Amino acid sequence: MARPAALPAAGPGEPPALEPFRASAPLTLGVELELQLVNTHDYDLAPYAQEMLRLVEAESPGLPGSVVPEMTSSMIEISTGVCTSAAQARDELEAIRDALLSAADRLNIAVVGGGTHPFQQWHERRIYDKPRFRELSALYGYLSKQFTVFGQHVHLGCPDPDAALLMLHRMSRYIPHCIALSASSPYVQGQDTQFDSARLNSVSAFPMSGRAPFVLRWDDFERFFQKTTRTGVVRSMKDFYWDIRPKPEYGTIEIRVFDTPLTIDRAAALAGFVQCLAAWFLDASPFMPAEDDYMVYTYNRFQACRFGLEAAYVDPASGAHRPLREHLLETLRSLKPYAQSLGAAYGVQMLAEDVEHGTNDARWLRERQQRERLLAEVVRQAAMKLRGHR
Repeated sequence: MARPAALPAAGPGEPPALEPFRASAPLTLGVELELQLVNTHDYDLAPYAQEMLRLVEAESPGLPGSVVPEMTSSMIEISTGVCTSAAQARDELEAIRDALLSAADRLNIAVVGGGTHPFQQWHERRIYDKPRFRELSALYGYLSKQFTVFGQHVHLGCPDPDAALLMLHRMSRYIPHCIALSASSPYVQGQDTQFDSARLNSVSAFPMSGRAPFVLRWDDFERFFQKTTRTGVVRSMKDFYWDIRPKPEYGTIEIRVFDTPLTIDRAAALAGFVQCLAAWFLDASPFMPAEDDYMVYTYNRFQACRFGLEAAYVDPASGAHRPLREHLLETLRSLKPYAQSLGAAYGVQMLAEDVEHGTNDARWLRERQQRERLLAEVVRQAAMKLRGHR
């Protein structure tokens, strides 16, 4: 989403104020992708973010969205502007990707998707030289370098703050679905973790991770924010590493559990999935969220991280246990009419076919490693996949 202007800092002794919620058009999208920069010698991470940013700025002016650094210098984040469809998001992401690839070729490096680099060693990473990143590194110690993991964030436009909170808590029931569809981080430091999404284990180490408090009125959320900032534990919404968080300065909610996919097509399909879910919620109002939904939230989240599409899913309303794949297929069937009207049918159908076959990016990575027996070669092939090669 477009970056808002900075707000004035709080006065001396004053707790920071929560930004006013800036209304945005319902169902609009913004997509952020954190990507890996690797060398083309052994396909380990390479600290070339600064050079990449310089080249992209010089050679590709007028790109949509933005290209910015991330916590460590082997990471780059790209983001779209405000999009009305998953197809528009895909077009913008492809344009930025192509600019990155052109710069990467000049630097003799490669750009790769995936939620973790399969064999990088976290202690070799460098914190990107930016005041906020230095501050976070001083606060979190080694966790900052271990946070060299790569996610996709999807922003969803909401017309008002109460609507945003209702959408956030409805969407929370589908966090396991989002994790399983996007899982692409089975390997960490050269080892198969036996998780489809090991990336989220790194996120969970941060003290303000997890889920948002169950409130459905913005007045109540403001009171929660004021209580939290009064303690000095947090200073802004950026300090919450929740799975979904409101972004009042954009007028959105931000879904943060996706691993970065291996392809732009899949990234756009996942954004379309979120948009179609939201359209279904607005049109059919299939359920009202409740605090009791969160009794099974952590279990369902763990199952999806550990087993991906083979996870078990506990229905928050009934307590019934079902295969997540079964619930996903049922959900995707419910979304078909919305996918048609929103122009997201191609992506939603692609996801449905993958669920039918039990396929996600984590499985692709494992199958390549089983065949190649060399993780560096798996990374090389993943780099080609991001370019659009099959």
